[in-house]
Amino acid sequence: MARRSAVKNGRRTAGEDAATGGGLGTAADPFDAPDYESFDPGTRGGSRVEGGRHGGSGGRWWVWLGRAVLWALILVILVNGVRAPFERFTSDDSPGTAKPSPGKGTGFPTTAASAFALQFAAVYLNYDAKSTAAREAQLRSFLPDGAPAQFGWNNAGKLQVSSVQVAGIDARDAHNGTVTLLARNQDKWLRLAVPVYADGGALVVSGRPALLPPPSRATLPQNGVRERDTALETALTPILGTFFDAYAKSDQTQLSRFSAGSPIAGLGNSVTFVAVRGVTAPTGDPGRRVVTATVAWQLPATGGGAGGELEQDYRLDLVKKASDWYVRDVRGITEPSAP
Repeated sequence: MARRSAVKNGRRTAGEDAATGGGLGTAADPFDAPDYESFDPGTRGGSRVEGGRHGGSGGRWWVWLGRAVLWALILVILVNGVRAPFERFTSDDSPGTAKPSPGKGTGFPTTAASAFALQFAAVYLNYDAKSTAAREAQLRSFLPDGAPAQFGWNNAGKLQVSSVQVAGIDARDAHNGTVTLLARNQDKWLRLAVPVYADGGALVVSGRPALLPPPSRATLPQNGVRERDTALETALTPILGTFFDAYAKSDQTQLSRFSAGSPIAGLGNSVTFVAVRGVTAPTGDPGRRVVTATVAWQLPATGGGAGGELEQDYRLDLVKKASDWYVRDVRGITEPSAP
């Protein structure tokens, strides 16, 4: 029997490709799998499969999946390209826009900068035309190289502050912060903002300080005690007189008679008890009250002898056992009291 030609299914000629549309014509789909001949070992004698497809193999699903992924990628690139310039134009980073200052965690050394600014202000806010050289030498350790020797002072007049405290600190970032100080000059308050630069533990005053308005005086609310237990106030006045006398002396024997709970230490004879000048007791639970007592103390005078008196307000947490009142806690007041 004559054998079939082994080249019947061989590679087609250029003429055959042109006739069947299988060449590089304009109708060719670049996403289709390329024409190639594969050897299928599953057929008898190893038949060849044209076009890279096997009947029923579902290869076209991979083509469509590739198209979908490519179009999704193109869409993402287009959206991001349009959104980026729009966000830049609409952002709040334009000049003159105020930004909130960072809170805690900026890395700025607030404790060290506060102490540094306090030491600086003690020199900066004290000057005398008779001692300009001394002030210049003291300022040098706080100022950057090239700063004016007197840092804005014109070498005239005299200023002296009695006290300086830290009122707050605004940390912009790990290197820059502003320490706000309160200083007392005779009968006036001064509020001073000191810019400080920090770098690796080193500190320097980064610019001229600025005087700001001092804190304004607040007005207390007019709430007071709406309903007072006057009978309890009268009964407590002599009892609290004995208690505060023992409190001034730290007399533990007497204090234990009035205490309910933890022992009360007392003032250790640092003052002398004068009198309980007033008791304010609101109505409430018959077995427990929180009252306010105004107590007059005599303080020792400088150099010995009798000193002046000071009236102070105390908050007492009282509990009643049987017919007697006991002190659970004594501390300073937390709410406004009568002047």
